[in-house]
Amino acid sequence: MINFNFNDSGGVKVVFADQTDQTEIIKWAKKVTNFKAKAEDIIYLPSIDNTSYILIGLGEKDEIKIDSLRTIGFKLFQKAKQNNVTEIEVELPYLENLEINSPIDAFVEGLWQGTYQFDKYKAKKENNSNQENFNLKINFSLAPEYDISEADFNSRTTKIAEIMSGVFLARDLVNETANYLTPTKLAEAAVNNLEPLGIEVTIYEREKISEIGMSAFLAVAQGSDQEPRFIIMEYKGNPHSEKSIGLVGKGMTYDTGGYSIKPTSGMLSMHCDMGGAGSVIGTMYALAKTKAKTNVIAVIAACENMISGRSFKPGDIINSLSGKTIEIDNTDAEGRVTLADAIYFITNNLNVEKVIDLATLTGACLVALGEEYTGALTNDEDFYNEFYDAAQAVGEKVWLLPNDKKLAKNNESKVADLKNSGGRLAGTITAGQFIEKFVADEKPWIHLDIAGTAYLSKPNDYLPERATGVHVKALTKLLS
Repeated sequence: MINFNFNDSGGVKVVFADQTDQTEIIKWAKKVTNFKAKAEDIIYLPSIDNTSYILIGLGEKDEIKIDSLRTIGFKLFQKAKQNNVTEIEVELPYLENLEINSPIDAFVEGLWQGTYQFDKYKAKKENNSNQENFNLKINFSLAPEYDISEADFNSRTTKIAEIMSGVFLARDLVNETANYLTPTKLAEAAVNNLEPLGIEVTIYEREKISEIGMSAFLAVAQGSDQEPRFIIMEYKGNPHSEKSIGLVGKGMTYDTGGYSIKPTSGMLSMHCDMGGAGSVIGTMYALAKTKAKTNVIAVIAACENMISGRSFKPGDIINSLSGKTIEIDNTDAEGRVTLADAIYFITNNLNVEKVIDLATLTGACLVALGEEYTGALTNDEDFYNEFYDAAQAVGEKVWLLPNDKKLAKNNESKVADLKNSGGRLAGTITAGQFIEKFVADEKPWIHLDIAGTAYLSKPNDYLPERATGVHVKALTKLLS
């Protein structure tokens, strides 16, 4: 945990330095240690002249990037924890090349990023017992150029902590393994975390899902012994408006690939195939915690894609809630089939004004953009640009792919209205275009393929290995 004290002093002194810095402690450190004051360099110097220091490099003067402040905050918390430093004194310098006050938000966020861990399944080790409940007191001051009151500072830091609690909730859900986080447990997590904050959560079980007519969703779910759940979450933060924005999260709590089976290596992390659902629940949590003045409805079609005598098969033709029929070309292209019913339901039955879906959808996106960028598709570039600006502001990378209707022909079927796989070429685009066919009334829509960004194979600066909670921050900013 972190405790901020505004304009207070005491503790290990944190000193920021660019590469031209000539203060005595920096000159000494450069001479006798490997500290070069490069961007994001950090070093702990215990008890130099009766004062302990943590030195942080800013690199070339006036060239520090805003995302580096997040990494610096992350590294500072980690350095303090590693050395059992429980109190630090920080004066954040004025960085004239950055938008005023944005360094505060980024740096404080980075500190919170450093607090996250998911180790609930590890046996507790005695020599780590003093680190499990580590608390860091930060005596925080700002260069005069920031011109911010204590009340404003406290308001900003509280809001950042609340948003990060949504990010961490998303990470916790996505990090859970499939033997624990079944569709039923995911629905319970939505109820338990969101209802206390005033969000209305409705859970549909198989009978109700069938009654509504979600045939595509149930076709994917029918091979598993775990019962499907359709989760509806309604946040009403603006009672003066009847308009709502919609969020849809892919909720595949485990994906074997079905009869188009994945190799073992491809299944090891498939508990994360509900990454979209995790981010949607985390976003709803953050919106409620920050009391955002907006109305948001979110849905998740939660199930498993398993193999049994009941499973759907390549070559099957299935119905959908929209009335469109789908030829199953590949049972490992199952997420878009569940999303077809979910996105039609939210745009038609719940009548949201605009909609964003998030899904760990295609390996093609991972191949094209790695673990750095989310792939995006849209039918409304103005809507997308609003989201893009929000994502840029919070350090989440997104790349817009061309929604070329010529490519959409790859989803055409000779025996049904659509087939669920357009083949390997342009696979991320055609997967998104398949989902677009189920957006009612051509409402503004953004598709976010988070296959590479929701779950990392190794740490990336302040983002941890495994679940990231990607786009909770961007969506909270956009929707607020």
